[in-house]
Amino acid sequence: MELSLIIPAYNEEDRIIPTLREAYAYLLKKKVPFEILVIDDGSSDNTIGVLSKLKQELPALHIIPIAKNKGKGNAVRKGMLAAKGNIRVFADADGSTPIEELDKLLLPLSTSNANITIGSRYITSSEVIKAQSKTRIAWSRTVNRLVQGMLLPGILDTHCGFKAFTSDAAERVFSMCTINGWSFDLEVLTIARRLQMTIVEVPVKWANDERSKGKLKHLPREVYSFFKIKRAAYRSLHKPKAS
Repeated sequence: MELSLIIPAYNEEDRIIPTLREAYAYLLKKKVPFEILVIDDGSSDNTIGVLSKLKQELPALHIIPIAKNKGKGNAVRKGMLAAKGNIRVFADADGSTPIEELDKLLLPLSTSNANITIGSRYITSSEVIKAQSKTRIAWSRTVNRLVQGMLLPGILDTHCGFKAFTSDAAERVFSMCTINGWSFDLEVLTIARRLQMTIVEVPVKWANDERSKGKLKHLPREVYSFFKIKRAAYRSLHKPKAS
Protein backbone atom coordinates (compact mmCIF):
# COMPACT_ATOMS: atom_id res chain seq x y z
CA MET A 1 0.00 0.00 0.00
CA GLU A 2 1.66 3.22 -1.19
CA LEU A 3 -0.92 5.90 -0.34
CA SER A 4 -3.73 6.21 2.17
CA LEU A 5 -6.23 9.05 1.89
CA ILE A 6 -8.09 9.67 5.16
CA ILE A 7 -11.30 11.70 5.12
CA PRO A 8 -13.17 12.44 8.37
CA ALA A 9 -16.91 12.76 7.93
CA TYR A 10 -19.73 14.01 10.13
CA ASN A 11 -23.18 14.40 8.54
CA GLU A 12 -21.69 14.64 5.06
CA GLU A 13 -24.33 12.83 3.00
CA ASP A 14 -24.86 15.92 0.79
CA ARG A 15 -21.28 16.67 -0.23
CA ILE A 16 -18.89 13.75 0.32
CA ILE A 17 -19.81 11.69 -2.77
CA PRO A 18 -18.34 14.11 -5.39
CA THR A 19 -15.20 14.47 -3.25
CA LEU A 20 -14.72 10.70 -3.11
CA ARG A 21 -15.40 10.12 -6.80
CA GLU A 22 -12.94 12.83 -7.82
CA ALA A 23 -10.26 11.53 -5.44
CA TYR A 24 -10.75 7.94 -6.58
CA ALA A 25 -10.49 8.83 -10.28
CA TYR A 26 -7.38 10.91 -9.65
CA LEU A 27 -5.62 8.20 -7.65
CA LEU A 28 -6.43 5.56 -10.27
CA LYS A 29 -4.63 7.67 -12.87
CA LYS A 30 -1.52 7.78 -10.68
CA LYS A 31 -1.25 4.00 -11.03
CA VAL A 32 -0.03 3.40 -7.48
CA PRO A 33 -1.67 1.20 -4.85
CA PHE A 34 -4.01 3.26 -2.68
CA GLU A 35 -6.82 3.11 -0.19
CA ILE A 36 -9.39 5.69 0.83
CA LEU A 37 -10.55 5.57 4.44
CA VAL A 38 -13.66 7.50 5.43
CA ILE A 39 -14.04 7.75 9.19
CA ASP A 40 -17.66 8.43 10.00
CA ASP A 41 -17.70 10.39 13.24
CA GLY A 42 -21.06 9.25 14.58
CA SER A 43 -23.17 10.88 11.86
CA SER A 44 -26.88 11.26 12.55
CA ASP A 45 -27.82 11.57 8.88
CA ASN A 46 -27.46 8.99 6.07
CA THR A 47 -23.71 9.36 5.57
CA ILE A 48 -23.10 5.66 6.29
CA GLY A 49 -25.87 4.70 3.88
CA VAL A 50 -24.52 6.69 0.93
CA LEU A 51 -20.97 5.49 1.66
CA SER A 52 -22.07 1.85 1.78
CA LYS A 53 -23.74 2.23 -1.60
CA LEU A 54 -20.70 3.98 -3.08
CA LYS A 55 -18.37 1.23 -1.85
CA GLN A 56 -19.95 -1.12 -4.41
CA GLU A 57 -18.62 1.25 -7.08
CA LEU A 58 -15.25 2.06 -5.46
CA PRO A 59 -13.64 -1.14 -4.09
CA ALA A 60 -10.64 0.63 -2.50
CA LEU A 61 -13.02 2.68 -0.33
CA HIS A 62 -13.13 1.61 3.32
CA ILE A 63 -15.58 2.90 5.91
CA ILE A 64 -14.63 3.11 9.58
CA PRO A 65 -17.68 3.97 11.69
CA ILE A 66 -17.41 5.58 15.11
CA ALA A 67 -20.53 5.00 17.18
CA LYS A 68 -20.54 8.36 18.96
CA ASN A 69 -19.54 11.77 17.64
CA LYS A 70 -16.30 12.80 19.32
CA GLY A 71 -14.78 15.34 16.94
CA LYS A 72 -12.64 15.72 13.85
CA GLY A 73 -9.40 15.16 15.74
CA ASN A 74 -10.52 11.77 16.99
CA ALA A 75 -11.69 10.75 13.51
CA VAL A 76 -8.43 11.75 11.81
CA ARG A 77 -6.43 9.98 14.53
CA LYS A 78 -8.42 6.76 14.06
CA GLY A 79 -7.86 6.92 10.31
CA MET A 80 -4.15 7.68 10.49
CA LEU A 81 -3.51 4.77 12.85
CA ALA A 82 -5.68 2.35 10.86
CA ALA A 83 -4.14 3.26 7.50
CA LYS A 84 -1.57 1.04 5.78
CA GLY A 85 0.00 3.44 3.31
CA ASN A 86 3.64 4.50 3.29
CA ILE A 87 2.25 7.99 2.80
CA ARG A 88 -0.90 9.04 4.70
CA VAL A 89 -2.86 12.11 3.69
CA PHE A 90 -5.93 13.60 5.30
CA ALA A 91 -8.32 15.87 3.46
CA ASP A 92 -11.69 17.44 4.20
CA ALA A 93 -14.95 15.92 3.00
CA ASP A 94 -15.98 19.15 1.27
CA GLY A 95 -13.05 18.96 -1.17
CA SER A 96 -12.09 22.55 -0.37
CA THR A 97 -8.57 21.77 -1.59
CA PRO A 98 -8.83 20.00 -4.99
CA ILE A 99 -7.30 16.52 -5.08
CA GLU A 100 -5.19 17.71 -8.03
CA GLU A 101 -3.09 19.64 -5.49
CA LEU A 102 -1.88 16.32 -4.03
CA ASP A 103 1.38 16.23 -6.02
CA LYS A 104 2.44 19.52 -4.42
CA LEU A 105 1.88 17.94 -1.02
CA LEU A 106 3.78 14.75 -1.84
CA LEU A 107 6.82 16.27 -3.55
CA PRO A 108 8.75 17.35 -0.40
CA LEU A 109 8.25 13.88 1.12
CA SER A 110 10.12 12.30 -1.80
CA THR A 111 12.69 14.98 -2.65
CA SER A 112 13.75 16.24 0.77
CA ASN A 113 13.93 15.07 4.36
CA ALA A 114 10.38 16.21 5.11
CA ASN A 115 8.33 14.05 7.48
CA ILE A 116 5.16 16.11 7.17
CA THR A 117 3.82 18.48 4.53
CA ILE A 118 0.91 20.83 5.08
CA GLY A 119 -1.16 22.73 2.57
CA SER A 120 -1.20 26.48 3.10
CA ARG A 121 -3.67 29.16 2.07
CA TYR A 122 -1.40 31.97 3.25
CA ILE A 123 1.82 31.51 1.25
CA THR A 124 2.12 34.16 -1.46
CA SER A 125 1.72 31.68 -4.34
CA SER A 126 -1.38 30.05 -2.80
CA GLU A 127 -4.66 30.56 -4.65
CA VAL A 128 -7.84 31.22 -2.71
CA ILE A 129 -10.62 30.58 -5.21
CA LYS A 130 -13.43 31.50 -2.85
CA ALA A 131 -12.63 33.42 0.32
CA GLN A 132 -14.24 33.20 3.74
CA SER A 133 -16.40 36.00 5.10
CA LYS A 134 -14.61 39.07 6.48
CA THR A 135 -15.57 38.01 10.01
CA ARG A 136 -14.04 34.56 9.57
CA ILE A 137 -10.90 35.98 7.96
CA ALA A 138 -10.42 38.39 10.87
CA TRP A 139 -10.99 35.57 13.39
CA SER A 140 -8.63 33.23 11.51
CA ARG A 141 -5.83 35.78 11.28
CA THR A 142 -6.15 36.67 14.97
CA VAL A 143 -5.93 33.02 15.97
CA ASN A 144 -2.98 32.53 13.62
CA ARG A 145 -1.05 35.39 15.20
CA LEU A 146 -1.68 33.88 18.63
CA VAL A 147 -0.54 30.44 17.48
CA GLN A 148 2.59 31.77 15.78
CA GLY A 149 3.51 33.89 18.74
CA MET A 150 2.94 31.29 21.46
CA LEU A 151 3.08 27.81 19.97
CA LEU A 152 4.15 27.24 16.35
CA PRO A 153 6.33 30.07 15.06
CA GLY A 154 7.00 29.95 11.34
CA ILE A 155 3.92 27.94 10.32
CA LEU A 156 1.55 30.23 8.44
CA ASP A 157 -1.49 27.97 8.12
CA THR A 158 -1.96 25.35 10.84
CA HIS A 159 -5.61 24.52 10.11
CA CYS A 160 -5.82 23.85 6.38
CA GLY A 161 -7.39 20.39 6.08
CA PHE A 162 -4.82 19.01 3.64
CA LYS A 163 -1.77 17.40 5.25
CA ALA A 164 0.53 14.47 4.41
CA PHE A 165 2.67 12.28 6.67
CA THR A 166 5.16 9.49 6.20
CA SER A 167 3.88 6.32 7.87
CA ASP A 168 6.50 6.63 10.61
CA ALA A 169 5.57 10.25 11.33
CA ALA A 170 1.85 9.43 11.35
CA GLU A 171 2.22 6.53 13.76
CA ARG A 172 4.56 8.33 16.14
CA VAL A 173 2.63 11.61 16.22
CA PHE A 174 -0.97 10.42 16.24
CA SER A 175 -0.31 7.75 18.87
CA MET A 176 0.54 10.64 21.22
CA CYS A 177 -2.44 12.86 20.39
CA THR A 178 -5.38 13.41 22.75
CA ILE A 179 -7.29 16.42 21.35
CA ASN A 180 -10.56 15.41 19.69
CA GLY A 181 -11.80 18.82 18.54
CA TRP A 182 -10.79 21.31 15.85
CA SER A 183 -7.53 22.20 17.62
CA PHE A 184 -6.10 18.76 16.90
CA ASP A 185 -3.98 20.27 14.07
CA LEU A 186 -2.13 22.35 16.66
CA GLU A 187 -1.43 19.32 18.80
CA VAL A 188 -0.25 17.28 15.80
CA LEU A 189 2.21 19.96 14.68
CA THR A 190 3.38 20.74 18.22
CA ILE A 191 4.17 17.06 18.88
CA ALA A 192 5.93 16.80 15.52
CA ARG A 193 8.10 19.79 16.40
CA ARG A 194 8.85 18.25 19.79
CA LEU A 195 9.98 15.07 18.02
CA GLN A 196 12.20 17.23 15.79
CA MET A 197 10.38 16.26 12.62
CA THR A 198 10.71 18.37 9.49
CA ILE A 199 7.48 20.14 8.49
CA VAL A 200 7.22 21.73 5.04
CA GLU A 201 4.43 24.12 4.12
CA VAL A 202 3.31 24.18 0.46
CA PRO A 203 0.98 26.57 -1.39
CA VAL A 204 -2.35 25.10 -2.53
CA LYS A 205 -5.59 26.10 -4.15
CA TRP A 206 -8.46 26.41 -1.69
CA ALA A 207 -12.13 27.34 -1.84
CA ASN A 208 -14.28 28.12 1.18
CA ASP A 209 -17.44 26.09 1.72
CA GLU A 210 -20.10 27.99 3.66
CA ARG A 211 -21.33 24.69 5.10
CA SER A 212 -18.14 24.30 7.13
CA LYS A 213 -18.66 22.49 10.44
CA GLY A 214 -16.36 24.91 12.28
CA LYS A 215 -18.46 27.49 14.14
CA LEU A 216 -17.62 30.54 16.23
CA LYS A 217 -19.54 28.95 19.11
CA HIS A 218 -16.74 26.36 19.33
CA LEU A 219 -14.17 29.08 20.06
CA PRO A 220 -14.18 28.80 23.90
CA ARG A 221 -13.54 25.05 23.70
CA GLU A 222 -10.75 25.54 21.19
CA VAL A 223 -9.12 28.28 23.29
CA TYR A 224 -9.12 25.81 26.19
CA SER A 225 -7.54 23.18 23.94
CA PHE A 226 -4.91 25.68 22.79
CA PHE A 227 -3.74 26.34 26.33
CA LYS A 228 -3.86 22.62 27.12
CA ILE A 229 -1.50 21.98 24.19
CA LYS A 230 0.70 24.91 25.23
CA ARG A 231 0.89 23.60 28.78
CA ALA A 232 1.81 20.08 27.61
CA ALA A 233 4.52 21.50 25.35
CA TYR A 234 5.94 23.57 28.21
CA ARG A 235 6.03 20.57 30.53
CA SER A 236 7.76 18.46 27.91
CA LEU A 237 10.35 21.16 27.28
CA HIS A 238 11.09 21.51 30.99
CA LYS A 239 10.90 17.83 31.89
CA PRO A 240 13.86 16.86 34.09
CA LYS A 241 16.40 14.75 32.23
CA ALA A 242 16.99 11.25 33.52
CA SER A 243 20.29 10.95 35.34
